[in-house]
This record gives sequence, structure tokens and C-alpha cells, in this order.
Amino acid sequence: MPKNRVVTGPNQLWQMDIKYGYIIGLERFFFVLSIIDVFDRVVVGQYRGPVCEAKHAVQTLGWALKERIATGESLPTIRTDNGPQFLSKLFGDSCESWDMDHERIPPRTPNMNAYIESFHSVLERDLFSQVEFMSFEEAYEALDRYMDFYNNRKMHGSLKKMPPAVFSKWVMTLEDRTMFHKAL
Repeated sequence: MPKNRVVTGPNQLWQMDIKYGYIIGLERFFFVLSIIDVFDRVVVGQYRGPVCEAKHAVQTLGWALKERIATGESLPTIRTDNGPQFLSKLFGDSCESWDMDHERIPPRTPNMNAYIESFHSVLERDLFSQVEFMSFEEAYEALDRYMDFYNNRKMHGSLKKMPPAVFSKWVMTLEDRTMFHKAL
């Protein structure tokens, strides 16, 4: 069960969810699994493919941990809904083996996963509803370009009008994190 948390820095709470896109040229759906850091809004991991199984969720989470978490640093809590990928034995065993807390939100409470839900809403508005994809390759290339834009150039009012990756680097340069709260 998710806990109310005060998130004061990066890598404390990540949210993870799955979204569908559509390939009009093939009349097929594709999947996008995204992981967002609640503090700095960086999408720390993403998978895209014609299927999305528990193994893809585990691989994507493992890659994000390897890329973002320094040796000896505490692992974030991962929060998900109750999709089959996240209820799977493989996902549960992987979180346990990493000694990572996994919180699942109650059914019909997407507001408890608001950051990833919001990101997927923006992805739908800014990309999926604007472009008709003819192939998987075309969709994946467009998604990769959008992710680069989102993390590195899309300004966020809640992040001092900085893109997520820039904001994250800025926060990490502050010697005294209390300075961060005063700067906001």
C-alpha cells in the first residue's frame, strides 16, 4: 500500500506505468513502459515494444537503477498500479532481490500515481494524438526524439522553468539541500 511521502530529492520515489500507442499503418498497438522520478520529473527509464511483459518491466527497472543510482546509494521506492506485469512473481522477486520497496496503488486510484499518469497524458497530447505512425520503427524513432526533448529541453513551471535533466543537475550541485527549498 502506498504511503504519503515528502519527497525531498531525486531517487526517493519513482512511479512506473504502461501506455499504449497505435501503428495505423499496421493496425497494431505498441506499448510504452515509463519510469519517472517524482522529485525531478526525469523519465529515468523507458521500454517500447510490440508486447510488454513482466520481463520487460524488470529489465527496464534494472537498467534505470544501473544508470541512475550510484553504488552505495539508497534505492528509490517504486510505485505502480496493479497491472499483471507488476503483480508477477518475476517483478516481485526482482524488487525483493534488489532490496527495493514496491508499492502498489489501490484499484481505481490513478491519482496515487499522478506523476506518471500526467507524463503519459502529455505524451498522448504532444505526440500520439499529433502523428499517425506507419511502422514500429517510425513510432519508436518519434518516441525517442520526444523523450530527448522531454528530459532535456521541455520547460516545467514546477521545476523553476527548467527541463527535468537540467533541474536534476542543478539540485545536485547544491551543497546544502535546504538552499533548494529556499530557492523555490
